[in-house]
Amino acid sequence: MTISIILAVLALSVPVIIRLAKSHGNTPPIDQIRSVDLRAFRNLVDPEEEDYLRRHLPPVDFRRIQRERLRAAVEYVRCAAFNAAVLMRFAEAASHSPDPATAQAAGKLIDNAIRLRSYAFQAVPKLYLAMLFPGRRISPARVAESYELMTRQVVLLGLQYPTGKIAGAL
Repeated sequence: MTISIILAVLALSVPVIIRLAKSHGNTPPIDQIRSVDLRAFRNLVDPEEEDYLRRHLPPVDFRRIQRERLRAAVEYVRCAAFNAAVLMRFAEAASHSPDPATAQAAGKLIDNAIRLRSYAFQAVPKLYLAMLFPGRRISPARVAESYELMTRQVVLLGLQYPTGKIAGAL
């Protein structure tokens, strides 16, 4: 039984690994960074907000609205993971800087981006499960925390976005 579960997990993860490997080499330019509103994301996955909606809406309406909220949360997680992939490419280039502070900040950004993508990879299935079972508690807070940390690393590197804003575009 255990072997069949392991084989099933491996079979399901192979397409994901291939996709991640392909996307790593084809990361789009930094001007394609997607906007992520962390305050909105945190609100969408806040257990207290969910409890409030559960208490004040009829069950049918609650389930419908909760699914919409979770779909939006999935989109935020995907955007954050996409941004992490874009920023990893720039951090890789900066990690070869002769300035030790820049190289160190780039290394931290790479670590945080990898961590964020890992959290996102774990959070999306949980969010979909919560859509199927609206009463199920989920906690993708690590995605938000990791994303926030990553944006601070971007500021340390001083990456300038085409909009003229530093890290605010994230």
